Amino acid sequence: MTPLGEKIRELRRERGVSQKEMAAAIGVSAAYLSSLEHGRASPPNWAMVQKIIGFFNVIWDEADELQRIAELSHPRVVVDTAHLSPCATELANLLAAHIASLKDGEIKVLLKQLKAVTGDRATDGT
Repeated sequence: MTPLGEKIRELRRERGVSQKEMAAAIGVSAAYLSSLEHGRASPPNWAMVQKIIGFFNVIWDEADELQRIAELSHPRVVVDTAHLSPCATELANLLAAHIASLKDGEIKVLLKQLKAVTGDRATDGT
């Protein structure tokens, strides 16, 4: 599941809306919405994110948050370290090799540390 998928599911459940109802309202299939929630679909484009924001009738910070997490919700990430340092390549390869075996708590610790170093506060996965 991606951060966006998790957020959509959370908002749907809070409002008591089924995938089928939401899909019909925003003009997509229930299968696509399910794939989006489960991280099997690529993140939606800007226009679709705006439809999702409109569907949930969220404004300001919550709308901005949905847009930010949509941008961070690519289920298949490619990291090009061709012109970076050997350390950057090692970091990318270690993460790729071990991410599937890390526990959620360990991932949250690493994510929090990386956000602290980069100043990135785009999601609250910590």
